[in-house]
Amino acid sequence: MSATAPAAPKTNRIGLAKADYEGSKSTLCLGCGHDVITKQIVTAFFELGVEPRRVAKFSGIGCSSKTPAYFLNRAWGFNAAHGRMPSIATGALLANPELVGIGVSGDGDTASIGIGQFVHLVRRNIPLVYVVENNGVYGLTKGQFSATADVGSTLKGGGANELVPIDLCGLAIELGCGFVARSFSGDMKQLQAILQAAIAHRGTALLDVVSPCVTFNDHEGSTKSYKYSKDHEEPLHEIGFVPYFDDTLAEIPPGETKDVPFPDGSLVRFRSVGRDYDPTDKDQVLATLHRSRTEKEFLTGILYLEPEKAAFAKVLKTVEEPLTALGAERLRPSRETLAAILEEYR
Repeated sequence: MSATAPAAPKTNRIGLAKADYEGSKSTLCLGCGHDVITKQIVTAFFELGVEPRRVAKFSGIGCSSKTPAYFLNRAWGFNAAHGRMPSIATGALLANPELVGIGVSGDGDTASIGIGQFVHLVRRNIPLVYVVENNGVYGLTKGQFSATADVGSTLKGGGANELVPIDLCGLAIELGCGFVARSFSGDMKQLQAILQAAIAHRGTALLDVVSPCVTFNDHEGSTKSYKYSKDHEEPLHEIGFVPYFDDTLAEIPPGETKDVPFPDGSLVRFRSVGRDYDPTDKDQVLATLHRSRTEKEFLTGILYLEPEKAAFAKVLKTVEEPLTALGAERLRPSRETLAAILEEYR
């Protein structure tokens, strides 16, 4: 009796298997929403055919910042100090613009100790997919409220939050971010489309993903629990992403659609789900976000999109080659050049 040979693993457009995009085994709590996000990140990079060696992963401190260990173990990586991921990413991605940057942070790492660094990364438009795994609590220090906890949300051990939350999406839009999205770790299809579009975007792409903490913030009374998120999620649209190398249409049923092209030829297609919403109209986006807070809606989707916005390297007019590849003769100014520069300041 002959044995059947096992089927070869499916490969992507550059000949790699999905396993080539995975990382170490997760040590997070069983059922943690962060692990769902990790799986979608793996799938997004695999399906787009991004070479792992071209990816640079960044993180700070917290449960969320352990996530990069669980995907793309062939990529570059830097685990920064608490709240300092944006400055590390800024330096690395300016030094080597050929890298595809992805940073994973948390609501504490970004909205508290790292808020100053986050603000400047966004206003500079550093080309980074910035994923905030947002659960409203500090998971590593036993579940205290974070700066994104909603007014009235309660702790597992009792006590309600009375402080106004920081809305990272609203803040990013005000600062000029060209790609702002909010999703839910339980909505994998939507999250997958958003991640693929974010990877194709060549500027800061903020993804605020509500990712329930199953240990400290998944109880009745929490506004970032699985049940609350499922009951209150209001998708703004259905999203389809068509990469530049794919000629097929986005898998969206016929209906009212809006197409937004990216500079590389990729396409994001939005289909209305009963709400008149234009993700390219900044004033309408901000007004919708303000109303949603009053009405306690949990809006998800790509909230704002401006794919033509120039990245920071273009503003600085830096060379396109990695600085590490430039020889000393190009990095060191000549005596004449240095003298001319000094003369300008006399």
